[in-house]
Amino acid sequence: MCGRYATTADPAILAADLDAINEVGEESSRPDYNVAPTTAVLTVVDRHGARRIRRMRWGLVPPWAVEVGKGPVLFNARADTVDTKPAFRNAFRHKRCLVPMDGWYEWQTEIEPATAGAATKKPSRARKIPYYMSPEDGSRLYMAGLWSVWHDRTVEESAPVLSCSIITVDSAAHLEDVHDRMPLVMPRDRWAAWLDPDHAASTDLLAVSPDAVSGITVRRVSTLVNSVKNNGPQLIGPAEGRGGSQVGDQISLL
Repeated sequence: MCGRYATTADPAILAADLDAINEVGEESSRPDYNVAPTTAVLTVVDRHGARRIRRMRWGLVPPWAVEVGKGPVLFNARADTVDTKPAFRNAFRHKRCLVPMDGWYEWQTEIEPATAGAATKKPSRARKIPYYMSPEDGSRLYMAGLWSVWHDRTVEESAPVLSCSIITVDSAAHLEDVHDRMPLVMPRDRWAAWLDPDHAASTDLLAVSPDAVSGITVRRVSTLVNSVKNNGPQLIGPAEGRGGSQVGDQISLL
C-alpha cells in the first residue's frame, strides 16, 4: 500500500519542468514530509490537449458518492481490480493522473522482547518501524493515479471536488523485503498513453518497470513519521544509529 509519502514539489516549478499549465495558481507549496490521506496533493492530468497541474484531495470520491468523507477513504487502488471495481473503473478508462513525490513510507512490525527483573519487568510489545523509499539520485517519482470529479447534488451549481487515488501493485525486487505492496512508479515513456483521456488504458501499463524501481533505495527512518502531527526533513533522515541505505542491511536489524 501507500498511505504516507513526502514531496517537495512546487506547482510552478512542476509546471515548468513538465511544460504543463499550472491550474493551482500563484500559491506555492511548502515541502510536506508527511503527506497523509485526505490532504490536498499535487497531480498531473491531461485535459483539452494539454498537461495540467491540479490540486486534489488524496482519497478518491466516486461521482455517485452521497457525500465527501462518508465511507472508507479510497487513497489506494489495486492494479489488479481498477478495471472492474465500481469506484475506480470509470476513472481507469478516462481519468488517469500522475502523483509526484520524493519518496514514500512503509512500516514493519518489530517485537520488543519482554524485560527481565522484578523491578523492571515489562511484557513484550509490538512497535511500528518506518522505512523510506526514494530514488538514490534524488530524482522525483511519478506514481500512477486515478482521479474523479464530485458534485454535491443538494447544492445548485456546487463547486467540484477533485480527488485522486494512488495505484498499488505487488512489490518488486528488493522492495519486497519491506512490504508486499508498493505504489506503481510510472516511467516517463508511458506518460503519454497513461494520461491520454481519449483512449482507454491498456492493462499493460500497470506492469512494474524494472528500470523504474532499480534505483530506489530503502532506509530506516525516525518513528517521528508515525504521527501525522510531525513534519520536516528530519523525518526522512536515517534513524539514529541506522546509517546506510541497503535494504538487506536494514532488514537484518529487525
